[in-house]
Amino acid sequence: MKLVLLAAGASRRMRGVDKLLQEVDGLPLLRRQALALLATGAGPVGVTLPCEGTARQTALDGLSVTLIPVPDAAQGMSASLRAAADWAQDQPLLVCPADMPELTAMDFAHLIAAFEGTRPARATAQDGTPGHPVLFPASLLALLTNLTGDEGARSVLQAHPPQMVALAAQHATTDLDTPEDWSDWRAKRP
Repeated sequence: MKLVLLAAGASRRMRGVDKLLQEVDGLPLLRRQALALLATGAGPVGVTLPCEGTARQTALDGLSVTLIPVPDAAQGMSASLRAAADWAQDQPLLVCPADMPELTAMDFAHLIAAFEGTRPARATAQDGTPGHPVLFPASLLALLTNLTGDEGARSVLQAHPPQMVALAAQHATTDLDTPEDWSDWRAKRP
């Protein structure tokens, strides 16, 4: 199994601030999430990155992760998914947007433990709302390499209905895309 953080996006809605470098629990979010994936011990961890953007690379310094360059990152999330699927080389692939600060190593481990191997496993919020991460069986990787645009793997999940795996609270659905999202989220944190 391989695990990938999708971190090649431009963070445009943050109006000049990189959301993946926002501090969460004393660490840049990107580093925190990479550490959470590494803590599962489930397999190698990769991080998709735009070809430029050394600040994100610097946030990962010293971690045992594979940097996966995405030269066509401007094409949207499909570019990162294609790169991740190529890197997975016929192994099951867990993919997760890197901008989801409530996901923990325990959440990742819970999804991995529930994975049956024959169909995707998709995390949901506690109320059943679909979210991330998603774990794809190796048999579907070829479909990921054919994706285009910025819809993610929606078409693959529609054609191959996933097993839904509930995570705590809103862990699977909390993603922060704007300064206002970050401000609201921080205000609600204990």
